[in-house]
Amino acid sequence: MMMLRSVSGVGSTQQARCTLCHTTSSTSTSLPSTHYGAPSPRARASSVQPLQSLQSNNRLLKPVALKDLSNSSSFRTGQSLRRFTPLKNAGPFENKTSLRWQKIEANALDAGQSGAADAYPEESVIPGGEQDEITTAKAAAQRLKIGTYFVLWWSLNVVFNIYNKKVLNVFPYPWLTSTLSLAAGSTIMLLSWATRLAAAPELDVEFWKNLAPVALAHTIGHVAATVSMSKVAVSFTHIIKSSEPAFSVLISRFLLGETFPLPVYLSLLPIIGGCALTAATELNFNVTGFVGAMISNIAFVFRNIFSKRGMVKSNKVGGMNYYACLSMLSLAFLTPFAFAVEGPKLWASGWQQATQTVGQQFFWWVMAQSVFYHLYNQVSYMSLNEISPLTFSIGNTMKRVTVIVSSIIVFHTPVLPVNAVGAAIAIFGTFLYSQVSMTTQN
Repeated sequence: MMMLRSVSGVGSTQQARCTLCHTTSSTSTSLPSTHYGAPSPRARASSVQPLQSLQSNNRLLKPVALKDLSNSSSFRTGQSLRRFTPLKNAGPFENKTSLRWQKIEANALDAGQSGAADAYPEESVIPGGEQDEITTAKAAAQRLKIGTYFVLWWSLNVVFNIYNKKVLNVFPYPWLTSTLSLAAGSTIMLLSWATRLAAAPELDVEFWKNLAPVALAHTIGHVAATVSMSKVAVSFTHIIKSSEPAFSVLISRFLLGETFPLPVYLSLLPIIGGCALTAATELNFNVTGFVGAMISNIAFVFRNIFSKRGMVKSNKVGGMNYYACLSMLSLAFLTPFAFAVEGPKLWASGWQQATQTVGQQFFWWVMAQSVFYHLYNQVSYMSLNEISPLTFSIGNTMKRVTVIVSSIIVFHTPVLPVNAVGAAIAIFGTFLYSQVSMTTQN
């Protein structure tokens, strides 16, 4: 592999030195045609341009343009040009179309500062056809992976909300329903670790202590959302929950002292206005359902704040395993309160009545809402490792749209035109907030 360096010699004499054989040639020497083929007159003339710009003035000169003789694309002094070229005289065990690296590097050096050759360590790598295909294939695979995550995330969330509402319609005990959701996820992950379907994380006491505030906020938010859906339509709960960004900004501003640019505050206006219009025109408005959705917003905001402020500092656990640990600790927090608020007697009578109403399929409804709750949350946490926060925020907004539309269709929820307008305004405000907040952060 031959490397050519442009060197300014004593008395402004400019030479090209081969670092392989330590021989020199004049500045007008063009690049070998065996490397790039016979160059055109235009390319031959351009090959001396980098060296003509050099001056001997006891300092490292500014980068000068270097022309790629094969396609006349510009490069910079201090950068490298790598190209694939066919091997000539390939042996009997070598494919004649095999490729090898050839590297040509041009650096502007002063005679008195030869050590400055490393001043431009960066390299411009131009892959050949095979590497282009590999890069394209990897990018396509990544897009397919992210697209699959999004489809699963939205689909699983829609299925969970539908079955959760079906269960709550005949079994109005949200505390037990919430507990079963967390219990199902915890059981699934424990079995996965035991059977080595998933690698068990290495945990310590410090990790659980740091996770506790996050899990507590997650528990409150989960139960409050379930209470809300037991009293009002799924679509109404999710419209109110779309106002979570407004709570995030207000809590961060007044409790944590954080400041935000004016566009962020302005983006909250359609969120608040849309939710207010929806609540005012909701046909089946219920105070408990409305308050439950609002409490869920506040709880999830604190969950996110605890995470952002470094409450969980361990890098050993992430994605799927992180949510598994979160579910287990939330289950430990929720179980005693579920027994205290509702209790086995109410559960037993409610289960019997639900079974008499819809038959044995009620059991499968409970199983479905419990399992799909864990799965959709698991996929959402896994997707966080693959996409940017802005993409995740946009995906979360579209998820709410999918859930709202699907629930209206499945449950035949009556919607007034003005109610639909309010929902659209709130969802648009959420999308606008995600765009503005990420822009200001960057």
